[in-house]
Amino acid sequence: MKLKEIDRVKAITKEDFLKNYFKPQKPVVIERFIEDWPAYTKWNLDYMAEVAGDKTVPLYDDRPVSHKDGFNEPHAEMKMKEYVALLKKEPTKYRIFLWNILKEVPQLQKDFSYPDFGLKLMKGLPMLFFGGKDSYTFMHYDIDLANIFHFHFQGKKEVILFDQTQNDYLYKIPHSLITREDIDFHDPDYTKWPALKKAEGYIANLEHGNVLYMPEGYWHFMRYITPGFSMSLRAIARNPKNLAKAIYNIVIMRYYDQFMRKIKGQKWIDWKNEQAIVRTNKTL
Repeated sequence: MKLKEIDRVKAITKEDFLKNYFKPQKPVVIERFIEDWPAYTKWNLDYMAEVAGDKTVPLYDDRPVSHKDGFNEPHAEMKMKEYVALLKKEPTKYRIFLWNILKEVPQLQKDFSYPDFGLKLMKGLPMLFFGGKDSYTFMHYDIDLANIFHFHFQGKKEVILFDQTQNDYLYKIPHSLITREDIDFHDPDYTKWPALKKAEGYIANLEHGNVLYMPEGYWHFMRYITPGFSMSLRAIARNPKNLAKAIYNIVIMRYYDQFMRKIKGQKWIDWKNEQAIVRTNKTL
């Protein structure tokens, strides 16, 4: 893979962000944007265990997708205080994915504000993501192809991004939002996945207080170097093509995929995985 370091700035104005990153749809890491938020000093694993300890949280790991799984169906559940204790005790593959803090712990809303980047952020969807050392998300893009602002708290995280022009090289699973799940994007096997050598993307490490902007429809792989968590805010896709694709994904694609899982079972999953290789190899 040909990975460039994502641009890093200490701070940025709305005008500069729109001109240099939103309009050209280019990612950026803003290093010191949220230091005036109460969350900047308050939010850590211990605080989350304190304010949300009795909440039951959905957990995901790195097991392959099964035809029995529903869309974004969690693999396990645990009380938040127990999950934080696990994160601090030992490495774990369990992650919290798409946890709506506005719904679950409304008091956390007081600890941050919705920044003015020149885009209208969806205020009902602040999502939290937690992970243990060496846990990771599969390479994927979001179903709504939104503009995403990813605010990182506690720990370190590696991020690898690709835009949609790289689809031909990523072993994308058809009728899905992910690539082949057996690809280690942190250390890819180019003998097994030769098309990845042609893929051009971005890489960065995030630390406490960093904000990552991911443009519309960007593929992202995230690996927790140490235990930590992040929050994402999102703005609807502005590009008409991306907006149309988002509507198709939400209204048609995901329900078609669920239907095919029900009638064909694991054969459908296996066929899709094979097609990811067949279709990618055609580009070579």
